[in-house]
Amino acid sequence: MARIFETPLYPYRRSPDQDAAAPVRHPVVVVGAGPVGLACAIDLARQDIPVVVLDENDKVSFGSRAICFAKRPLEILDRLGCAEPMVEKGVVWNVGKVFFGDRRVYEFNLLPEAGHRRPAFINLQQYYFEKFLVDRVRELQAEGRPIEIRGNSKVTAVGRGGDGVALSVETPEGPYRMRADWLIACDGANSPIRAMMGLDFVGRVFEDNFLIADVVMEAAFPTERWFWFDPPFNRGQSALLHKQPDGVWRIDLQLGWNIDKEREKQPENVIPRLKAMLGEDAKFTLEWVSIYTFQCRRMESFRHGQVLFAGDSAHQVSPFGARGANSGLQDADNLVWKLKLVMEGSAPESLLDSYDTERLYGADENILNSSRSTDFITPKSEMSRIFRDAVLDLSEHFAFARPLVNSGRLSVPCTYDGSPLNGPDAQGLPPRTRPGSPAVDAPIKEGWLLDRLGDRFQLLTIDAEAPDLIENGGIAVERLALSTADDPTGALKERYLGDAGSAVYLLRPDQHVAARWTAFDRAEVEAALAKATGR
Repeated sequence: MARIFETPLYPYRRSPDQDAAAPVRHPVVVVGAGPVGLACAIDLARQDIPVVVLDENDKVSFGSRAICFAKRPLEILDRLGCAEPMVEKGVVWNVGKVFFGDRRVYEFNLLPEAGHRRPAFINLQQYYFEKFLVDRVRELQAEGRPIEIRGNSKVTAVGRGGDGVALSVETPEGPYRMRADWLIACDGANSPIRAMMGLDFVGRVFEDNFLIADVVMEAAFPTERWFWFDPPFNRGQSALLHKQPDGVWRIDLQLGWNIDKEREKQPENVIPRLKAMLGEDAKFTLEWVSIYTFQCRRMESFRHGQVLFAGDSAHQVSPFGARGANSGLQDADNLVWKLKLVMEGSAPESLLDSYDTERLYGADENILNSSRSTDFITPKSEMSRIFRDAVLDLSEHFAFARPLVNSGRLSVPCTYDGSPLNGPDAQGLPPRTRPGSPAVDAPIKEGWLLDRLGDRFQLLTIDAEAPDLIENGGIAVERLALSTADDPTGALKERYLGDAGSAVYLLRPDQHVAARWTAFDRAEVEAALAKATGR
């Protein structure tokens, strides 16, 4: 039976655009049917914004590629209506272990507190992730939502003008032209769109290479993230082991800088390395092998007029830390609500500049953490190696050293501190839900808090009075009224009230906090709403 990554999920079909006398204009075109492009398109279509996705392939990605999906992106996918099948299929994990040589020196739990619907992480091959997103596209199409995926459709030219973007598209039946009011480029780290526009990355390329192998095997390893520094089977280097669905295991092995990449990918060289790690008697088959080089780079700007870049086309980080796809999904989450308001005339076009500001901030945060991880994993001087090894030795017995261990600081949601969209912040409320932060989930009497938030501006009140609806500047703000009686575990109070007796939160459509007070004031709320929409 054909594997999912061998089966066309959006095969080429002739479009009416190809027979039109003049280029057909579309409100939004997304280039790239990977995780970020599909997430953007789904979010747009859910809100009845017509969108066309173009991809030069007709099937999901080959190889597991991105496998670790964090809690915040899962919450975003809940809002998009497709997290549940991913969690059901994925391998759920919270615990990681770090080894130095043949000793376990450190263990961590990424979700030590209760009261969250979603786990810290799931492991799920990217081809399954994309397949579930395509399934969601098909559901939206069945509902009559305006979304289309065109496979075997390669963009070969991009032209910008004052009235939108002109595209040339190559298909099995020849080229055609189309136009877009807005173009979202999600076409990967080697983005052809970026190259056609003469744009590039700035940042660092680290002098090291890692072998990735997807191995199908039955193994007794627990469902945890295991990372080795200087293991017996890969002396002087590092290694990583992750469990995935269907008996597939992800293994990363550090190789060093001066290597023959093509030679190292050959099975006759990969298999001995894996047997050294797993044992000579281990029974496994190779599903996918690749080699990657650490890179921490980004574009200088993610917005270029009507062309917006998201995901790997906008930024790259080293794989350790699971910051690639997770940060790309946060790009989509940040971008779509702003584009919707601009397109419907409820916000000025300058609101999209805040996408650039906020997601550049997120990218720089990821690049900083990823660079630090890379420097710790692959020290470039003898003194750096001595320091790292001392930290690892100490961490086995002394708690103070454990926060210094850096085997890849794992992805956490970005808080947009200093964003131009942030409004007032009242004293006495918990810092974790300050303006700019994503709303933290909590169990409430009727389910989960985040299930009640998103897709629109809302006023969350906790033991506070406020109108049920506020309308200002063409934007309606609905109230979600809760009280401590709706807080069965105390998590809502701990995460949103602290020592205050009441709280009022203005929440953005992407579930981020825009402003907060301890009591309702209409003028304050309206001013914060104007700021949060760039008016």
